Amino acid sequence: MMAQSKLAPAGLLLLLALAAPHDMAQAATGAFAAMAGSWSGGGTLTMTDGAQERLRCRASYSPDSGGDSLHLNLQCASDSYKFDVASDVVNRDGAISGSWNEASHNASGSVSGRASGNSI
Repeated sequence: MMAQSKLAPAGLLLLLALAAPHDMAQAATGAFAAMAGSWSGGGTLTMTDGAQERLRCRASYSPDSGGDSLHLNLQCASDSYKFDVASDVVNRDGAISGSWNEASHNASGSVSGRASGNSI
C-alpha cells in the first residue's frame, strides 16, 4: 500500500507535465488552457523487488474558461494495483499550487510548481 501512495503524486505530476494533449487549440491564455481534453496510455510498473506489471491509465483535464485552474481525474490499474486520483490546481502569476486525493487508498497531498510560457 505504501508504494501506491507514492505512485499517485508522481503519476499526477508526470501527467500534468508530459501527457496532456498539447496539440489542441488554445482559446484561453492561462497555463492550463492547452491541456483541455483527455489522455490514455500505458507503461510498466516496476516494484522495488524488480517485479514488473503492465499499467494502463486514463486522464481527463478540465481547465476553467481562463485556463488558470485545472481539475484532473487520473485512473490507473495493473494486475495488482489500482489508483484513482483527483486534483485541483491553480496558477497565480506563475506559481502553481493545489491538492490531490487518491480515493482507493485514502491518500492525499499537495501540488506545487512553476509555470512560465507554455512550460509547467
